[in-house]
Amino acid sequence: MLPNPTLDQLQVFLTVAETGSFSAASRALNRAQSVVSYTIANLEAQLEMPLFERSGARQPKLTEAGKAMLEDARRILGDLQVMRARVKSLREGLEAEVSVAISVMVPSRAVVDVLHEFRERFPSVALNLNVGELGVVMDLVLSGKATIGIGGAVLKQDDSVVTERIGHSFMLPVAAPNHPLAQIDRPLTLGDVREEVQLVVTDASGRTKGRDFNVLSYKTWRVSDIAMKHQLIKAGLGWGGLPASVIHDDLRSGALVHLDLDAYEQGEYAIYSMRQLANPPGPAASWMIDAFRTRLSHCPNQADFHAEMAELRDTAPPLAAE
Repeated sequence: MLPNPTLDQLQVFLTVAETGSFSAASRALNRAQSVVSYTIANLEAQLEMPLFERSGARQPKLTEAGKAMLEDARRILGDLQVMRARVKSLREGLEAEVSVAISVMVPSRAVVDVLHEFRERFPSVALNLNVGELGVVMDLVLSGKATIGIGGAVLKQDDSVVTERIGHSFMLPVAAPNHPLAQIDRPLTLGDVREEVQLVVTDASGRTKGRDFNVLSYKTWRVSDIAMKHQLIKAGLGWGGLPASVIHDDLRSGALVHLDLDAYEQGEYAIYSMRQLANPPGPAASWMIDAFRTRLSHCPNQADFHAEMAELRDTAPPLAAE
């Protein structure tokens, strides 16, 4: 018959191992020492192996089998604590899981900060995270696959969805420093970019089908996501717009160059929280919306971003003469 130790037996075993003696474990558990010894003896009988070496030592010492069992006991009792915390949270109205869809336009630093604090505040709440482009965030909310969405591209108001502006982002036209457009030492015109390959993200949701935003070139390469577009632009395979938060470090290091192109609309891009009207968020999801609102309110606006880049260019050391 397979051993079937109880949670109580495992708790007693773990306490003896951690306190170093049966007497210390009895005090920690507020039980008679004889009860502790009897519980360990029953556990060893079930497992058909000794867990402690008792002969010739004043204090019980774990056997090799006991050391192996100790890790299993810690894991099982740890899982029990997680289950208890989840039950407590559910009784208090806290969600078991929060599903969130986040746009690539949301600054990654804000995402990391919010999720880090979320984990600390709601350790019992599971998280299901999706990252999407353009209309994907709205689609995930509408389909019920996401409890809340954080993003933009609210192109058509839907009465079943509650939206609230909580921040902003913006796109910048960029190219690799060795790209032909980056070599032109003057403001760029439409004529300059028309024949150059522009990299464009395709909206997997279909919500923006038939609509192109800031597509100025006659030659376009369409890719499925921002990450691939970013890498191809850095490789010099084309030019295109990327979220300022994504390319901040590339602009500072010189891996990408901002293109001075008036024809490219560089206005701020609103970021919204989204949720279904019929599915109001619970405490954890509501906290997450407020946390994103707070983080995004501290993100630099377009003027501040350009001022930082200008200062960086002004303080850059001059190129050495050949």
